[in-house]
Parts: sequence; C-alpha cells; structure tokens
Amino acid sequence: MTARPTSRLTARPTPRPTSRTPDTTTPPPAPDERHPAAALVRRRLPTLLAVAVWILNLVVSGSQDVTDAVDGFGEVLPLLPLIYVIVHQLGTPRATWPVLGAGVVAIFALPLQDAVAPSTVLVALALAVLVWGALRRTPHDGRTGLGIQAAGTLVFAGLALAGLAVDPDLGRYFVAAGWFFHGGWDFVHLRRDQVVSRTFAEWCGVVDVLVAAQLLFLV
Repeated sequence: MTARPTSRLTARPTPRPTSRTPDTTTPPPAPDERHPAAALVRRRLPTLLAVAVWILNLVVSGSQDVTDAVDGFGEVLPLLPLIYVIVHQLGTPRATWPVLGAGVVAIFALPLQDAVAPSTVLVALALAVLVWGALRRTPHDGRTGLGIQAAGTLVFAGLALAGLAVDPDLGRYFVAAGWFFHGGWDFVHLRRDQVVSRTFAEWCGVVDVLVAAQLLFLV
C-alpha cells in the first residue's frame, strides 16, 4: 500500500495589536472663530457701507425741505432699474459696480444742462436698452428675464415720474414707495443670486430702504 502524503497547514503568526496613543490635540480655531467681530464685518460689509453712504448723504444734504428731497431722490430713482437692465443685457454680474460708477457720474453731469431733466434721460436710456434687448434676444435667460426687468423699469420709473409731477407733499409718497419697493427688488435678486452682484444687491437694498424712511420721516 502506498501511503498518501499528508498536507501540513502552516500557521501564520497572528499580528499583535499595536496600541496607539489617541490624538488629543485640539485643532486650531478657524479665523472666523478667533475673531467673530471681524468675520461679522466681512459678511455684512455691503450693509455697513450702505449705512455709511446714507449717513454721509444725510449730513451733506443738511435739513432738506420736502421739495428738495422729492426732486433729488426722484431724479435719481430711475438710475436703479437702469443699472439692472444694463447688467442684465451684459450678462455678467461683475459689471454691476462699474455700471453704478458710470451712473453716478451721469447723475452729477446731467444737471449741468437745463434742456432735459436727468430722470427723463435715465428713463429714456432704460427704455432704449430694453428695446435693444428685445431685438438682440438676450441669450442667457431669454425673453422671461427681459420681461421681468422691463416690468420693474416701468414700475420704478413710473413712481419716480409721478412723484416729480405732483405736489411734493404727495410726491414724497410716490418716490418713497419707489425706493422702498426697489429695496425689496434688490433683496429678491440677492436671495436668488441673479442679474447683479450679491454685494451690490445687499448694498443697494439697504440704501433704498433707508432713503424711503428718510423721505417719510426725516423731511
């Protein structure tokens, strides 16, 4: 008889568990945790700048009567929807602040001539941009976005022109409504992150609400 070969099992050595000392070191706090006040300032910088701009305007303008306040803020109000329609047609929120800068220059330059009121020029420019957009067919959001901006332009420009046309004691409410509702317009665009830059939407929204309150309670 032939003996069958027996198979031998080779025992593998069992690895010994290694004991590691748990890492008890605490990670360094994030910069925002170390300086919460500075972090809050960075997050709300547009709001703080808006309050500063409003206070500066309040100090420079001094004690305005109702007529001066309605005329001043009524002439500027159409600039707000104009910024939106221009940036919407350009299709890049990064253009928001440069467009605002050009608008501020126009606000100071237009009163140097007496032929046409600044508000009329601003409204005409906004309508021209809207017509250009309708012919060009804005590629990034089609006619829906253009229609929304056109509706906003008609509402805010209409409130501005109505406030300038009637008696100042009544006109203040039209102009204040235009500034206040445009503040809501800004915050809706801020929440949706659409058309203009987020920093501008926050800054403009705060300025708009403060100006509306000034027209109603401080003049």
